[in-house]
Amino acid sequence: MAGIATGPRAQRVTALLQEKLHPVRMEIIDESDRHAHHIARPRGPQEGASETHFRLTLVSDAFSGLSRVARSRLVHKYLDAEFTDGLHALALTLNTPAEIAV
Repeated sequence: MAGIATGPRAQRVTALLQEKLHPVRMEIIDESDRHAHHIARPRGPQEGASETHFRLTLVSDAFSGLSRVARSRLVHKYLDAEFTDGLHALALTLNTPAEIAV
């Protein structure tokens, strides 16, 4: 069952995105259990190995003036090391504070 992500990978992702994007709102949901049937799902000694699929909602002024694609690329750039280390999928909802105030 999906829930608020609190594992080691989620903590690293949260800390990094807080530092880089200064969000006014951030929510990370761990959806890894929904994908447990994946053969390639890592199981190993690295911290957070079982955290492979997240749904991320992020509201930040850093997205002002950026297209949806540019916002996604920015987040993926910051999380490149996590993708290299086993993060497989990231469903993104990325907005500015002005966009959610409407």
